[in-house]
Amino acid sequence: MPAEPTAPPFQHDHVLDACFLGPYGENDALLERILVEFLRDHVYWRRNFHPEDPPAIGTAASLHPDYQAFEARMRRELHQLSAALKRSMPFHSPRYIGHMASDLLLPGLAAQMLALPYNPNNVTDEAAPVTVDLEVKVGLQLARMLGYPSDPARADCAFGHLTSGGTLANYQALRLALALKAFPLALRAAGAPGLDLPDDDWAAFNLGNAATIDLLGRWQAWLAAQPPRERAQWHARVEAQRIEQLGIAGFFAAHPQLRLPRVLAPITAHYSWSKGVKMLGLGRAQLDLLPTHGMRLDADALAEHVQRCARERIPVLLAVAVLGSTEYGTIDPVDGVLAAREATRAQGLDFAVHVDAAWGGYLATIFRHEDGSLREREAIAAEFKYFPSPPLYRAFAALADTDSVTVDPHKLGYLPFGSGAFVCRDHRAMDLLAERADYIFHGEAPRDYLQRFRSLGQFIPEGSKSGAAAAGVYVAHQVLPLDHRNFGRMPRSTVRCTELFYERAQRFAAQVAGYLHARVPFEPDSNLVCLAFNPRGNRSLAQANAFLWRLYERLRPDVHQPLQVKEFFGSVTTLRPELVGAGPAREILTSLGIDADADADSDGGALVVLRHTLMNPWLIDRENGISYIDRYFDFLMRCTAALLDRNPPA
Repeated sequence: MPAEPTAPPFQHDHVLDACFLGPYGENDALLERILVEFLRDHVYWRRNFHPEDPPAIGTAASLHPDYQAFEARMRRELHQLSAALKRSMPFHSPRYIGHMASDLLLPGLAAQMLALPYNPNNVTDEAAPVTVDLEVKVGLQLARMLGYPSDPARADCAFGHLTSGGTLANYQALRLALALKAFPLALRAAGAPGLDLPDDDWAAFNLGNAATIDLLGRWQAWLAAQPPRERAQWHARVEAQRIEQLGIAGFFAAHPQLRLPRVLAPITAHYSWSKGVKMLGLGRAQLDLLPTHGMRLDADALAEHVQRCARERIPVLLAVAVLGSTEYGTIDPVDGVLAAREATRAQGLDFAVHVDAAWGGYLATIFRHEDGSLREREAIAAEFKYFPSPPLYRAFAALADTDSVTVDPHKLGYLPFGSGAFVCRDHRAMDLLAERADYIFHGEAPRDYLQRFRSLGQFIPEGSKSGAAAAGVYVAHQVLPLDHRNFGRMPRSTVRCTELFYERAQRFAAQVAGYLHARVPFEPDSNLVCLAFNPRGNRSLAQANAFLWRLYERLRPDVHQPLQVKEFFGSVTTLRPELVGAGPAREILTSLGIDADADADSDGGALVVLRHTLMNPWLIDRENGISYIDRYFDFLMRCTAALLDRNPPA
């Protein structure tokens, strides 16, 4: 596959002014020109497909009463929809700092809209001859950002594909991890010849991904060398023993010395992991949620847990590190997870390491040079005041050594919903997920990288999927390559705003100290900051939460009022002791003046906090000299003072 052309880096952050429609719709003319130009281009394509074919819709059709009635009905419904959509959340505005949504990148938005009339179905090149290739190339773009091998000429090149979101990408990680774990046992059970197989099922189940991929390649090479009849017979014998054929129950019944494998994740992990183990048939009981330290996975607790699993011969399917938790934005020690795995390999326990980077994945652009190599921490730190801490840098540096990653282009990629992505480090493993449908897929799988994935539907959970989404992601990455001098300008800008927000929160806490306890309960790792409050003199957790809910009423939309009556929009979450840890939870409550023991059972001991997602590019409006961060804290000051019947500090 030919290398993608390399665009020269942009020279200044002013490029961000051209990237979005803008809070005021400032780039409406640009988007309108693009859409009209390419709508006309699409029409010309239709007219020139077979110009000898006459128009099927007569020129007088628009004069018929039914035509006009249809147009009137369509316009009425579209006007009603347009009016209703005005009640949507104002994600485009710097006054929106709630959930993980913001303005959309123009190149991605325009490319997706451009591709929609062509309606490509990205499961095969027969239904999407252009956008299937683009989706495979998106996988390579993301692989390069993560530090995975991204040269298709390499035997171990990575592979990625788009999904509806991070939940389905996480499910794909579970599917692939289980397929890799179980395949060596299928070879053993079938008595596959010509291979040096492990001596027992425990060793086979803990062979490790790299060794299993090598084993798969040797098995495929052995099969290819056999006469057609023997090849078909041996292929059928092994397939009959695979977990994909037998199912969870049948497979483990055939291997009674093995226990069901566990999936390990921090207790802060997204609930999609609970969904995933249920969907896979393992059951929620096999998901071990591990404690955190400072809202980040406790690497020591993980190490102890996997050591116990090794001693008790409890298989581990997958260990998950979260690169930007959905509720708190915290970054787990990816390097610590890899170290825990390395320590247990000597004891015969191996498992896959997956990173759920649905939120924080695109932060990796800050860490990458244009050639895909890792930047030095000192060079990155020179661009910020606090970011990245040494543990944070080690976590991003370790991405390259993991087995798979979930990334959501529709979050920090600033692209339309739903565009999640799954990326695995070695594309050869995907052969174990291949599903053939004779009416779609024809012939043997080609060895050429791009050719083999043109039948994309064989490898992905979906049976139909949008090619327009792939076009949007691909074009956005081409216009803004995934390195620190191009795409990295956006996350760099928002991390700087996070640092300003964090400092402004400290000043706010000092300003309102006479009547209100306020603090950031834990330092932010990414573009997400939480704030905790408690009125002075209050010792009750329940009363502190009641105060926060009253404050949140001023930050949430009201379907009975116009959006414009709200100055800012935010979100809330809870700090639960089981997430934070009993010691840190007590310290947070005590620092807020709350008696941690007085009503510990109230609200489950959880503290309600404001949650702020800082991804809007115009939180600092330099054109007009406006800091929406300052305005937000002024707003908080007025609101909290009013709720407590106090005069706001001068």
